[in-house]
Amino acid sequence: MNPIRVLIADDHALVRAGIRALVERIDGVVVVGEAGKGSEALELVRQLGPDLILLDITMPDGNGFEVLDQVTKRYPEIRVIVLTVHEAGEYALRAVREGAAGYLPKSAASIELEQAIQTVIRGERYISPETAQNTIFEVTNRSTKRDLLATLSPRQREVLRLIAEGKTTKQIAQVLEISVKTVETHRAQLMERLGIHDVAGLVRYAIIVGLIEVE
Repeated sequence: MNPIRVLIADDHALVRAGIRALVERIDGVVVVGEAGKGSEALELVRQLGPDLILLDITMPDGNGFEVLDQVTKRYPEIRVIVLTVHEAGEYALRAVREGAAGYLPKSAASIELEQAIQTVIRGERYISPETAQNTIFEVTNRSTKRDLLATLSPRQREVLRLIAEGKTTKQIAQVLEISVKTVETHRAQLMERLGIHDVAGLVRYAIIVGLIEVE
């Protein structure tokens, strides 16, 4: 049987070395290349034609989601496991939606990496149990959250989007050409309507319902 040929894409050299050491302990698996940037990962995919990519989300010159999109479109036979520090359910949902065969947080045990690789090579999908629990929660609650979004006025949605993009109250007021006090009123109304009590919660809500994209 031919070995499973793996490409590691992560912007930290020490992390790549650690992942490589773990992967090379697995029988029937070999690391054929490493990439520290998104563009480099795509070039190595073209050159090496790996069976599997272990892909970080956060990388310079083309983030993981951009690489995932290109790989799934150009090389649908290549399996991709997103291996990342992000454990939130919405990241896993997006990764799976965009074609990832697996999703594994870097906090996972080493044995789980082997399980993930073997699972996706069989043509199945692997989601870390902890991440899966969070993802199920998100899916279960998404319809209700979207229903709540539909009750917001266009101006409230715009304020929510700008908050989620990291704009300050003053910046939002300038963008929308309204007073700071009006922005504060809209924010208070959003929190009351959505049952959310802080800005971080508003940001998370905006990501879950797709009002903004995570990068």
